[in-house]
Order: sequence, then structure tokens, then C-alpha cells
Amino acid sequence: MKYLLLILIALNCSFMNVPNKSDKKYYEEKYRPQYHFTPEKNWMNDPNGLVWYGGEYHLFYQYNPNGKEWGFMHWGHAVSKDLIHWEHLPIAITPDEDSKDKSHATAFSGCAIVDENNTTGLQQGSEKTLLIYYTSFECGQRLAYSNDKGRTWQKYTKNPVIPFAKDDARDPKVFFHRPSGSWVMVLYRKPEGVAAKQGISIFTSKDLLNWELQSHNPGFFECPDLFELPLDGDKSKPKWVMVGGSGDYRVGSFDGKTFTPETAMKVLDHGKNFYATQTWANQPEGKLIQLAWMKGGEFPDMPFNGQMTFPCELSLRTAKSGPILCKKPVDAISTLHDKGMTKKMKNIIPGLKGNLVSSISGDAIHIKAKINVSSSDGFGFIIRNGKKEMGTEIRYDVAKKMLECMGGRATVETKNGILQLEILVDRASIEIFANEGEAVLSSCFFPGENDKELTFWIQGGEVMVEEMEAYELKSAWKVK
Repeated sequence: MKYLLLILIALNCSFMNVPNKSDKKYYEEKYRPQYHFTPEKNWMNDPNGLVWYGGEYHLFYQYNPNGKEWGFMHWGHAVSKDLIHWEHLPIAITPDEDSKDKSHATAFSGCAIVDENNTTGLQQGSEKTLLIYYTSFECGQRLAYSNDKGRTWQKYTKNPVIPFAKDDARDPKVFFHRPSGSWVMVLYRKPEGVAAKQGISIFTSKDLLNWELQSHNPGFFECPDLFELPLDGDKSKPKWVMVGGSGDYRVGSFDGKTFTPETAMKVLDHGKNFYATQTWANQPEGKLIQLAWMKGGEFPDMPFNGQMTFPCELSLRTAKSGPILCKKPVDAISTLHDKGMTKKMKNIIPGLKGNLVSSISGDAIHIKAKINVSSSDGFGFIIRNGKKEMGTEIRYDVAKKMLECMGGRATVETKNGILQLEILVDRASIEIFANEGEAVLSSCFFPGENDKELTFWIQGGEVMVEEMEAYELKSAWKVK
């Protein structure tokens, strides 16, 4: 009876301060994103283990169950059927060696895959085995597995699969390379502890358990990814993209052992808060979906600390500078559309009457626009504008060809005089996609709670708004 009482007390303590889903205020806090992923409470950083299986998107993430600051890393877990509505699940991966240290043996970042052919021999029952590869800090690269669709996890008894070495190795990402018939792991490493050599190493395996180092690409930092995309949608022109944690990337070729870059380093996101990029494994329909952590975002007085970007589909497109990685929000965003407006072929001159979007307001908004720059000097939007305080400005300078927001900036060329914009506004973030994602700016902000107006403005001359749509968005977290 004594032990039962202790267990009940422990369980009660573990659930203290967790929001009540039946509470009308659940996920309604001032800076709580309404359609971007956040944990119910405490610290969150890198997305981990992104994998699709059995009709569910799995999202794991770096999580501190003890508070709102970094440390004591576990893997949080959630699942979704549409990348919009998420169900929180229990913690998946805990620190090794029963560690209570802030960093030693804690569960750092990694990936997940489906072991379709039971290559590891770990499958029990009819469900395919899900594998998680993660870094146990200062304890090497380790493996955990699930035979029940990711609801419970066991750690591989012969861990580590890659022993600890003083090369600061971490953040494994694993995929199958069909032409060579091998499994490939990309891993951040600092060979011999030399900072100038830090980058992405490539390992290969036939059995997913024993790994051999093949090559190393310097110039990248943390959270590596390597994937193939058709250039301009042409499957006969495949290219490979190697990406580091910041989203900086190179395009090139890959033979199963060595990545050969064909471009200089390029920038995927020009905003203030974009880090730890990862793509979903086993994605249906052949699409490649990416997610990132909005590093450095601030959420004053909130029960949580950290949010993800909105999931985006990646493509590779030819530009003046060569092949570039582009991204656009997944189509499921349209399922949250509420009140909306559409304007077409409107010639706008400076002045209050130019605010085509005055009927739209709120803290969650989706904007799509095609604007002919015509004779204007500049134009843009003011997000979360208030009666006493000006909101956050998105500006396009026509002469400089510069798109700017909150200190982030990107050079963007118009196409036949037209700039295409797609903008996602949530309670704590703004994501801007120019020309179908050729340039992206992702940044966090914390606007006034009651400042919810949306303003479209122009400066000097005039613009032709060929098409503009704006929608207020419903919350993805409302209890049905």
C-alpha cells in the first residue's frame, strides 16, 4: 500500500501544471501559436525523428520535462494525420545511464525510419518496426525501436551503434540509398576535435546496426540532412542537397558514399528564427516536407518555450545562380481558412483607400498576393497594427529589389514586374514566402495582444494588385 501511494503521488506530480484540454483557455495564451506546433509546457527545441507511418506523421522533439530552459534532454512526441492537428503523446526517449545530469547521456537530436523489411530483425508482430537513431550525449550514437506504431520504445541492447569518440559527433539522419543498396547515415562531426574540420560525415550500413565511415564534408554545423530532388520537377534530372542546421545548403551529386558539391553554400531562410531543419522520412506521395525550430523566439510569461515553423514542401528550381532550394507551406493550411477576401486587378495609389485588406484582422492570418510593382517605390503589409502602436512591417523596396521584415532581408527579383508573396501570421511568428518560396523569411515576434489590424500600403507611384487573398485562420487546437 505504501508503494502504491508513492506511485500515485509521483504520477500526480508529473501531471501538475499541464493544461486541461477541457478548459476553454487551453492553448489560448497570449503568445500561444494557433496552428504552429508547441509543447503543452516547458522547453522545446530541434524537431527529431520525423517519420510517416500508418497514416500518421510522427513529430519528436528535444524536450526538457523539468522546466522552460534548455537541458535534461528527452524526446517529446506528437502525431498528426494532416500536419495541422497534433495529438500529444507521452515522452518517447529518456536519458541513458539513468542520467540526472543536465547534458551527459541525455537524448540529443536524431531521426526515425521505418524498417520495412525487418533488416534489424527487431520486428515482433505485424507492425513494421520504427527505428530511432539518436545521440546520447558523450555516449555515442544509439538506437531505440518500437513495434506498436511508436507508442512505446525499447533501447537496443547492444548500444551504441557508433561508439563515442572525441569528435563531437551528433544528430544522425538515416535513409536508404537505392542505387547502392545501402543505408546511409549523415552525422555532424568535428574530426580530431578541430573546429575548422567540422561538417557532415557519411556512414553506410547493410544491416542498420553496423556502420562504416565513408567520407566527410566540411563547412556545415549540426542537424545534417541529405536528400534527392528532381530539378524543375524533371525526374530525369535528379540532384542531391546537403543541408546543415541553419538551413544553409549545397546542391550536388551523391554516389552512396560521397557527396560532391556543385554549388557554393546557399541560404534557405533569411529570417531571424530558423534552425535545426529536418525532413519527414517515408513521406507519402513522394513529397518532401521540412520542419524547423524557430530558434531564439521569445514567449514572455508563457508555460512553454519554443515553437516549430509551419511544415513546408521542398522543391529544387533553376535560377540565375543555378539550382536553388524552394519551399512553400503545405496545402493543408487552407483547411483552417475562416473569414476571407479576394481582390483582383486593383490599381492602388498611396493613401488609406489603398488598404485592400482592411476587412481582415486577427492574430492568425494567411495572405497570398501577386503584385505588379508598376511605378511604386515600395509596398508591403503592416502586421498586427494597432491604434496606438504601429505593428510589424513587411517591406519590398522596388529599386533595391529587397524584401525585409524585422531585420531579416533577402534580394528578390520580380518576374515580369510581378512579386508573388505568401505570408503566414500566427500569434508569435511571421513567415514570408516570395516567388513560390525562392526566398523565405521566418521570424518570431510578440505583438500587442489587442493589436490585430492588417494593413496593405504603398509608397510613391502606384501598384497593380493582380490578385490578393487574405484569410483569418481558425485555431488548430480548439476542442471539438
